[in-house]
Amino acid sequence: MVIGGDAAGMGAASQARRLRPDLDIVALERGLHTSYSACGIPFLVGGEVASADDLVVRTPQDFRERHRIDVRLRHEAQAIDVDRREVEVRDHEHGRTVRVGFDQLVLGVGAVPRRPAIDGIDLPHVHGVQTLDDGIALVDAIGESCHRVVVIGGGYIGLEMAEAFVRRGCDVTVVEAAPEVLGGLDPDMGSMVSAAMRRHGIDVRAGVAVTSITADAVVTADGEIPADLVVLGLGVVPNVDLARDAGVTIGPSGAIAVDRRQSTDVDGVWAAGDCGESHHLVSGRKVHIALGTHANKQARVAGTNIAGGYATFPGVVGTAVTKVCDTEVARTGLNEREAAAAGFRFRSARIESTTRAGYYPGAEAITVKLLAEEGTGRVLGGQIVGREGAAKRIDVIATVLHARFDVDEMTALDLSYAPPFAPVWDPVLIAARKAAEALAR
Repeated sequence: MVIGGDAAGMGAASQARRLRPDLDIVALERGLHTSYSACGIPFLVGGEVASADDLVVRTPQDFRERHRIDVRLRHEAQAIDVDRREVEVRDHEHGRTVRVGFDQLVLGVGAVPRRPAIDGIDLPHVHGVQTLDDGIALVDAIGESCHRVVVIGGGYIGLEMAEAFVRRGCDVTVVEAAPEVLGGLDPDMGSMVSAAMRRHGIDVRAGVAVTSITADAVVTADGEIPADLVVLGLGVVPNVDLARDAGVTIGPSGAIAVDRRQSTDVDGVWAAGDCGESHHLVSGRKVHIALGTHANKQARVAGTNIAGGYATFPGVVGTAVTKVCDTEVARTGLNEREAAAAGFRFRSARIESTTRAGYYPGAEAITVKLLAEEGTGRVLGGQIVGREGAAKRIDVIATVLHARFDVDEMTALDLSYAPPFAPVWDPVLIAARKAAEALAR
């Protein structure tokens, strides 16, 4: 049995089906959709994606007919009895509660938006955006009278939603309690993103806390911000209530504790995706990083093991990219705060370059920051802010982290070069060279 009908749950179910055609597989989903791209919701809101159906990778009917997976929509798991191997399920379609047995259980229940305990957080014009149903509800809420939008939180989803409403011609304010947006970046890099947002007319109010929400405003310590619509972009927390109540161990990250095979400490119960924790390959710590890339890989591992095979998920480095208007942003590994918390002594280097040869038409600005450990020179993390062609360079740094390269090994990488694609010294290699120089001082 699978609880959760998106990437982790249905990915595990599909992999188990490929390897074991004889299995009976039931998938419980409390919403109306399966296997959709939650990452595409901001682009649905902004109008780049025309229909919610375009975000659906595989429909419930596809799973039923082509994969023989018994998908049950509007079926919400309410309790797990690990001793009797049963799940208590609320069938919202028929208004009844039933119990469904299982031999193996996959928890793919995802994460839920952070909702601060402030007055007005449950007003009807306040929207969290986590599921496709949430996205559809938000699109439906946008009417001709929606002109002023306040996004609370300056994380990835907050920035993408801000751009979506700018595209719709709305006046957008982003309120972030931290000193800068995108807390995964160091403040000096985050300030570049804030500046880019302001250039596009987004009112960024960093270092400002929200105290309450009213029917027509968001109230902060600095005063009221008029709002026809409020979107929560405060990030997510792992959805662990079902697991905790069933006696499954919750790890130090606050997510469900799993081993390398995605197994929990309860026999026959597995977890994957945004509800579970991962091993960070740089810090060595258990972390909760909610990304679809991790969910799909972990689902494949869980499905393989459930089917009697053997697969492991080694861990993550926290690689992520986003875009706000014409500015691309990326990060991987550890930022300065995280590196210090993990006990590393390190040096950092920040460089400015261009995405193509400087003389080639279309060359855009790019800033790369790299962290390296003192003594060993090991690369610990990287951040990139720039225009078109900047962000995907983060994948080079992510690969370096997986390989545990030091800055000299990174500098020697044989990367491609041609004027339409890069300077002769690619920006990430310049950053590695400068980090080596900083370590030598």
